[in-house]
Formats: sequence, structure tokens, C-alpha cells
Amino acid sequence: MKAINYYIVVDKIKEEPKKIAGLIVTEQTDQEGRYQRGKVISVGNLVEGIKQDDVINYDKHAGHAITWQDNVYYVVKFSDVVIVE
Repeated sequence: MKAINYYIVVDKIKEEPKKIAGLIVTEQTDQEGRYQRGKVISVGNLVEGIKQDDVINYDKHAGHAITWQDNVYYVVKFSDVVIVE
């Protein structure tokens, strides 16, 4: 599977719930709840500054799911990426 143009294929990183003193904290700040983290699987030919295996933060509502070889990946636009870790 290869992304094209300005698209990026991402494997979402599942965040563990935060624990404080043994209690699970479910309240999120606006910034924690707004973005999703993912590992880059494939990068389109027009994308600059992002490469395979980078971890990115992107808008939580961006992109759509795609199933490939029994795995669910997400396709997001380059413009929805806000941070490359």
C-alpha cells in the first residue's frame, strides 16, 4: 500500500488512560482531546518533512479508515498534520 499526492497513511497509536494516585483520569484538556497520534506507514510523493515511521499528531476528526490485510489504517491529508515528533 502506497499513499499518493498529499496523503499520509497512519496507524493510530492507542493512548493508555492516565492514572493519578491509582485513579483513572477521564477528563481531558482541549489540547489533549483535539489531536490524535499515529505512526506513519506510507507518505505521498508530494509530502515534505514527514517520512515513514515518524510519529505525528493530526486533527482528531481528519481522514478516514481503510482496511488493508486485516489491519485498519487511517488516511489523512498533509494539511491536517500539526506536529511531527
